[in-house]
Amino acid sequence: MGGAIVYLDSVLVPLSLFFTIGYHAYLWHNLRHKPSVTSIGINMLKRRAWLRQLNQGDDKKGMLAVQSLRNTLMFTILTGTVTILVTISLAALTNNAFNANHILTTTELFGSQSGRIMVLKYGSASIFLVASFLCSSMAVGFLVDANFLINAIGEFTPAAGYTEAVVERGFTMAVVGNRVLCVAFPMMMWIFGPLPVALSSLAMVWALYELDFVSATIYRPV
Repeated sequence: MGGAIVYLDSVLVPLSLFFTIGYHAYLWHNLRHKPSVTSIGINMLKRRAWLRQLNQGDDKKGMLAVQSLRNTLMFTILTGTVTILVTISLAALTNNAFNANHILTTTELFGSQSGRIMVLKYGSASIFLVASFLCSSMAVGFLVDANFLINAIGEFTPAAGYTEAVVERGFTMAVVGNRVLCVAFPMMMWIFGPLPVALSSLAMVWALYELDFVSATIYRPV
């Protein structure tokens, strides 16, 4: 019976993690080579065209750009705040889980509850949460710089494409921070066993696919 416990933890959890990483590798490949089939790629193309129009020095468009960046900035700050709160809650929960881990050993569905596995469960989730916070923090810095650069258009002309590069870095780091946070939630489900990790990973990838990829019917000719 103990072998079944090891089998669940050593197979389902890595398989779920590789499945999630594989999906994002597939998304990145499409974003690089066929950006028009992904919602992230379409937004990126629209941002580039939008920034080229800003270089003409239209004050109204510049104000709209700053407001749009502010919305993304607020969402990124929210993501970073959530990661810190979840990390603190996870650290507080760790001690209680060690004291109550005998409750979860009544069935093999909860997987192994040994000390090393418990540390691995909370450690892996914490790594993803800290990585998400770091990416969100970098995104905030890039977006703040982008606000200054957009406001300076017409008065100060930086190197060609510099403003666009800073804006894209900010949006990219914001997306990465959000996705790493999404990956952290299935890892936190590991406390309830490897089966919730597998099921939550499948559900998350399905939901992200529906959000990331534009339906082919949109481009179908009438």
